Amino acid sequence: MDQKEFEQLVKTLCEQTSLPQALDLLKQSADEEVAAAAESLTGQFALAEVEGEKRIYHVTLEADDNGEEQEYLEHVMNEGEHVIKFVAWFFDAQFGIKQKDTYQAAGKTYQQPKRK
Repeated sequence: MDQKEFEQLVKTLCEQTSLPQALDLLKQSADEEVAAAAESLTGQFALAEVEGEKRIYHVTLEADDNGEEQEYLEHVMNEGEHVIKFVAWFFDAQFGIKQKDTYQAAGKTYQQPKRK
């Protein structure tokens, strides 16, 4: 996928109103790698209320040092936030494209997360 195609895809994804809609659109991508990566994520998201926020997490199972399966959660975005957060996370996690670059392709300003 060239830069122009990437920018168009990101802009189209950003027109979606939720993570499930954006994920469905990614699954329909003409780019086979993008579609396969999106398909592999199906069913791996969970919603949890934490500190009064409805947070969307990517959930994976991985073996720990003792060979026991452990559940790992990665905060992707909060419910109601702009879908660019998911889009940037997707391309970073699946293809190593920096989140800043995805925001730039969407014509949006990337803000570095605050450290806690």
